[in-house]
Amino acid sequence: MSPSGAEGAGPVGVVLVSHSAAVAAAVAELALGLAGGDGPPLVLPAGGTPDGGLGTSSELIGAAAKAVDRGAGVALLVDLGSAVLTVKAMLAEGDELPGNSRLVDAPFVEGAVAAVVTAGAGGDLDAVAAAASEAYSYRKE
Repeated sequence: MSPSGAEGAGPVGVVLVSHSAAVAAAVAELALGLAGGDGPPLVLPAGGTPDGGLGTSSELIGAAAKAVDRGAGVALLVDLGSAVLTVKAMLAEGDELPGNSRLVDAPFVEGAVAAVVTAGAGGDLDAVAAAASEAYSYRKE
């Protein structure tokens, strides 16, 4: 079994779902920059609506998740309430996201960095989700 949790699978994919395309893209850039290394994990932003407005789009989320899926799972991190509802609905539907996709309860920026770093180190989906969730405990004092 490979470190990513599935024989022959690539790294866990990470999708950053924000109401803003610019926010999602900036957080993805930050996470990739801090993860470093020659083979960063696959992370894509899925922000805003297809017409460039504020909101969330199941179409953009689904496309990003499929693009980062390499067989080890996809961690979806979200920014605000309706993004949570959109991803939960997509997971319940069952056919809009790769089978091993998971909504991760984590702070958006810190969780994204932790998820991308952990995925880049070969962590499986459970490890990526745990690292992102643990970001809630980061102290800034």
